[in-house]
Amino acid sequence: MSHEAIEKNTALLGVLVAIVISVAGVAEIVPLYYSRAATQPAPGIKPLAALELEGRDVYIREGCYVCHSQMIRPLRAETERYGRFSLAGESVYDHPFQFGSKRTGPDLARVGGRYTDEWHLLHLRNPRDLVPESNMPAFAWLEKRQLDGGETGGKMRALRMLGTPYSDADIAGAAAVVEGRNEMQALIAYLQGLGTAAAQWQ
Repeated sequence: MSHEAIEKNTALLGVLVAIVISVAGVAEIVPLYYSRAATQPAPGIKPLAALELEGRDVYIREGCYVCHSQMIRPLRAETERYGRFSLAGESVYDHPFQFGSKRTGPDLARVGGRYTDEWHLLHLRNPRDLVPESNMPAFAWLEKRQLDGGETGGKMRALRMLGTPYSDADIAGAAAVVEGRNEMQALIAYLQGLGTAAAQWQ
């Protein structure tokens, strides 16, 4: 069959393009299911604790991922600014993962421990108090929203069905861990945990 015949037959061309894309997609995706680097946790990676898990839900709900990525690419400009490049094994317990591609604000993959809890609190209350040129919105009202620990155990059970190794004790004690905490505290706990395991890989 000649090139000309394929190019003039739109339906045939569409079918052949779909076949090529499908084969290429399978060749790219299937090996990842058998790669330990992509399916096993990197050293030191553990499931999020109950308060961090609630903080992650706040992070997603408020759309923080729209402006902040959590994936440092293996490029010198990125590793010099943000730290060691991200590994697939860091995100095995992320459902859904927060890689992102838009960086209105800095990448947060290694932000854990870089600033104090007090810094994060002030920054979330009003970012311009600490970073005058910031266009990030303020989230002071998160301090007024108390967490409902009654749902935390259910979230953990759902994640356990997806492969996150939460124990029965983790689930049973989840409500007590978040009791009396607000969404601001949870979000800060989540941010303070990001990338902390990477310190042992240096």
